[in-house]
Amino acid sequence: MAMPKKTKRTTVKKRKYIFVVGGVMSGVGKGVTTSSIGRILQSRGLTVTAIKVDPYINLDAGTMNPTEHGECYVLGDGYETDQDMGNYERFLGTNLTSLNYMTTGRVYQRVIEKERNLEYGGKCVQVVPHIPLEIISRIEKASRKADADITIVEVGGTVGEYENILFLEAARMMKMKAPDNILTVLVSYVPMPSKVGEMKTKPTQHASRTLGSSGLQADIIVARSEVPLDAVRKEKIAQFCSVDTKSVISAPDVESIYHVPQNFEKDGLSDTILKKLGIRSRGRDMKAWESFTRKIERAKKPVKIAVVGKYFATGDFVLSDAYISVIEAIKHSAYHKGCMPELTWLDSSQYEKEPKKLSDLKDYDGVVVPGGFGTRGIEGKILVANYCRKNKIPYFGLCYGMQIAVVEYARNVLGLADAHTVEMKERPKHRIIDIMPEQKKRLQDSDYGGSMRLGNYEAIVGPGTIARKAYKAEKIIERHRHRYEVNPEYIEQLEAAGLVFSGKSPNGQLMEILELPEKKHPFYVGTQYHPELISRPLDPHPLFLAFISACIKK
Repeated sequence: MAMPKKTKRTTVKKRKYIFVVGGVMSGVGKGVTTSSIGRILQSRGLTVTAIKVDPYINLDAGTMNPTEHGECYVLGDGYETDQDMGNYERFLGTNLTSLNYMTTGRVYQRVIEKERNLEYGGKCVQVVPHIPLEIISRIEKASRKADADITIVEVGGTVGEYENILFLEAARMMKMKAPDNILTVLVSYVPMPSKVGEMKTKPTQHASRTLGSSGLQADIIVARSEVPLDAVRKEKIAQFCSVDTKSVISAPDVESIYHVPQNFEKDGLSDTILKKLGIRSRGRDMKAWESFTRKIERAKKPVKIAVVGKYFATGDFVLSDAYISVIEAIKHSAYHKGCMPELTWLDSSQYEKEPKKLSDLKDYDGVVVPGGFGTRGIEGKILVANYCRKNKIPYFGLCYGMQIAVVEYARNVLGLADAHTVEMKERPKHRIIDIMPEQKKRLQDSDYGGSMRLGNYEAIVGPGTIARKAYKAEKIIERHRHRYEVNPEYIEQLEAAGLVFSGKSPNGQLMEILELPEKKHPFYVGTQYHPELISRPLDPHPLFLAFISACIKK
């Protein structure tokens, strides 16, 4: 009698999940906390991915105002997301996809689509459980796609808000189903009122109890504060929030967010997480990260960079988060070059009112003009590009910053006084920057959301150029977010007048990089894409490195 064949047993990976929620107030650093937890878990040999949950009805972040929401960060697959996705990619050194970002609007849209397609088999579709189940489905799908040991889910907003309750319900349902696989981290603010003279833990206690009302218990509390927590405060938080003292992690203000992972490890955070999730360590290696933070600590010589934009003002305050990826990309390159970046935010509209102020740009080692939309400050940016070109101040134009450099060149070198972009002026005599043909109908139909040229596109870099020298490659892939392009009808004239288009689309139709030759200008470069989006702390973007090098020489 033949013996039955043995079947090969396959092991299903037991995936773990960490939910990061906020308490007391927003803006205390959940994104950096999530990113830093991911980094230290990577150092323990684990595969990590991160998800951002935004409790907005918006389908994506593309239609959100930068002065209210901060930067719109574009992923390689073209999805427009919250700026925290940029932190995840920078800290984890990875490229995420649309699976790693969800909004309330996107979740509801999918549930309604499934109901219309009879995917619920005629059941009554309800907010609970169907919305949380869809959230869980998306979380698990992202985890499988990344083949992650641990998936970290940051829930936007703070506990107690009506908007994020369904995401907390999803976490509760996952915890009920597999309690050993789920961890909840509460990031809470511990204020220290100047007139009181001591840290107050009561707000964190209230946040912990509010979290409890949603059916979740904090396993770990990350206490954000101006200075490190002392033992007394740690013990008090532990006692009143039902955690052990080792699970109260001090997170004081730091000079650089890139020091946060090491600060977490001073309190043994990765050991605590691994123990609570029942995971064995696969080593410990933070050498590359520690080497980078030492560069930050050693960087002394200042390099002064002016960022000329239009999204800084929000009431009486400055919101530099509108350009956070640009800022971080500058920092990455400056640190690697041994310099401490000194950034100044300049509103481009001031130069329209007072052109004499342009001479102040000589006080800077370099100028960056980042992307943007709308008419406000456009002429000021054109004046800045002109001043930097004539006075040989290193200039780096990103997306919109490249387009206005082309307009400036057409006006002042070709002598086309009415040259403009049709985004700003509907019928200029010389449409130097024109709308892409496939975008015209979309604008006519008011189809604004998620309809631009978005995400990764290939470009060919010409030999003997600044760009080729920086990239050390002929073919590159960069992320885009725009509707308008350099008008092909003017390319021949512009090139004949000395402007070099050193990067073009593979078919040669779209201008991706412009520059002036090094013999004419130390660094005058513009990109139609957004190089800042793929700069990493351990791998700075080559064009930002070239720009900082030119600034140092100046």
